[in-house]
Amino acid sequence: MTKPIAITMGDPAGIGPEIIAKLFAQQPALARGCFVAGDVQCMRRGAAAVAGSQPPLAVAGIESAAEAAAVPPRCIPVLQVALGAAVLPAVGVVSAEAGRLAADAVLWAARAALRGEVAAVVTAPLHKEALSAAGLPYPGHTELLQAEAAAHAGVPLARMPVRMMLANDELRTVLVSIHVALRDALDSVTRENVLETLRITDAALAATLGRRPRIAVAGLNPHAGEGGLFGREEIEAIAPAVQAARAGGIDAHGPFAPDTVFMRARRGEFDVVVAMYHDQGLIPVKYLGVEQGVNVTLGLPLVRTSPDHGTAFDIAGTGQADASSLEAALRMARKLAA
Repeated sequence: MTKPIAITMGDPAGIGPEIIAKLFAQQPALARGCFVAGDVQCMRRGAAAVAGSQPPLAVAGIESAAEAAAVPPRCIPVLQVALGAAVLPAVGVVSAEAGRLAADAVLWAARAALRGEVAAVVTAPLHKEALSAAGLPYPGHTELLQAEAAAHAGVPLARMPVRMMLANDELRTVLVSIHVALRDALDSVTRENVLETLRITDAALAATLGRRPRIAVAGLNPHAGEGGLFGREEIEAIAPAVQAARAGGIDAHGPFAPDTVFMRARRGEFDVVVAMYHDQGLIPVKYLGVEQGVNVTLGLPLVRTSPDHGTAFDIAGTGQADASSLEAALRMARKLAA
């Protein structure tokens, strides 16, 4: 891979800098050619937190993404893309300053990827409340990246539809709605939204699998509505979307009872499950283990992956955080970028 991969620092009050430091320490070959978009001092604090009795990895400031490849082993290259804080944000505490530093890193990395300067973006966790306190009008990474991609392309937000996919070695799930209240998520279950999700899922996975994916579609209601006894969304929205997708050549099936469809996919009957809302799709994947889960944003004109856990303020600064999910996210980013 000729272009570097940008790893955004995440919220500096959380475990982002620590798991990045662990990644560079434990997987130097995997991290080769990567650099951190963020803040040098925050990364030095994170490296010190995970060092234990050993000297922490050196953190080297670089002037451009292209310099990442020249940084020696056991050294973390950091591009200072955030306006440095006079005082580092306190660890484990929500703050506008931490949210701003995290947002600066993501915005820079997204724009660099859209310009073609980096091969992929891997995002360490940010805190949604801190992001809001910093004045950012986005509930998370996905919506922020969608807005940047739409602005870069010069199109309205509606012309840049994106979806969240969470995946591990056993299960993939794609969401019709993402970070919205459950009441709003129910309103999102329309024929058009489900069909758009199926099209995005089919295109994204066909590119990585080398064939059309077998897509299972979860119902919204218990027992997939039981023929209309428990709701009519399956009859009026979901089933028509599946039929339209199949008419277009997509290998979609359902809607199936949501309490069993994930087990069927895990056994290999399907390649991916389209879920109707955030927790319906994410709980099954996370239950299998957050250590290997990867969040992938589908529909963007860039590669973006992320670990499937949050900022873990309760253990931030202790050095206990596990970098496995970040490692999995970087491996996935390399595969998708290639």
